[in-house]
Amino acid sequence: MTEARGSAGQAHARYAPGTPCWVSLMVHGLEATQDFYQGLFGWEFRQGPQHLGAYVRALLDGRAVAGIGRLPADRRLPVAWTPYLASDDVDSTAHVVRLSGGTIAVGPLDAADAGRMAIGSDPAGAVFGIWQGAAHPGAALAGVPGTPAWNELRTYDSVGVVKFYATAFGYEPRPAAAGGDEGEGKGEGEGEGDYVTLLVEGRPVAGIRGVGSALPRDRGPHWMTYFEVADPDAAAERVLELGGQVLTPARDAEHGRVAQVSDPEGARFSLVRSAR
Repeated sequence: MTEARGSAGQAHARYAPGTPCWVSLMVHGLEATQDFYQGLFGWEFRQGPQHLGAYVRALLDGRAVAGIGRLPADRRLPVAWTPYLASDDVDSTAHVVRLSGGTIAVGPLDAADAGRMAIGSDPAGAVFGIWQGAAHPGAALAGVPGTPAWNELRTYDSVGVVKFYATAFGYEPRPAAAGGDEGEGKGEGEGEGDYVTLLVEGRPVAGIRGVGSALPRDRGPHWMTYFEVADPDAAAERVLELGGQVLTPARDAEHGRVAQVSDPEGARFSLVRSAR
């Protein structure tokens, strides 16, 4: 599940287009959310670009692994972790997204001096970010507890969106073999469905799982971020202690032991100990 990254403690200095390179969360209670994730992952926080309002970067050992921002008080938007996909030209990628049936809701715009970004959604409505930059704080640390390990799109069926992502980001799709399942999040209680792994330069970097009617009605199509932990069972218990919820208890899957949880504001994510 960590094949998209380098070895423990390392990541690619430059992300090839389409590679997930950052994850970000927008919430209503920024301070309370920082307390939750600090208690769960040991993150510390430093102020980040304020182009979209209050925003902090989550740090491990002084290196950034994720971002958390405050939603405007008058907007009741879904609270969810959002992966950012790398691009060499965010304006061009945003144009292809629109031509391919997706939408661009924010940007493209400059993120201070860190890079250039946009936020869009695929034809089924799943939200993702696009990031362009010579360097990014997310390139600093990966493959250790508290870092993003994998991103997976949960949607109605993979066929409907695979072509979109292949066109917009240049992915090589690899469907699961008939009668098999290559799903990184296999066994999480949402139905096996169909699965397509997205490859960049021959490396698996993300997945698309079609779960049909098993898709939660209150969520719709969405991206799921998996965070590396040393012990998913203990981490799930810690989630409960910190005021979150355990949606699917830890269980063994094809690529490791996985639990699905949510933070106090309802943002869903998965905890994984990868099989190595």
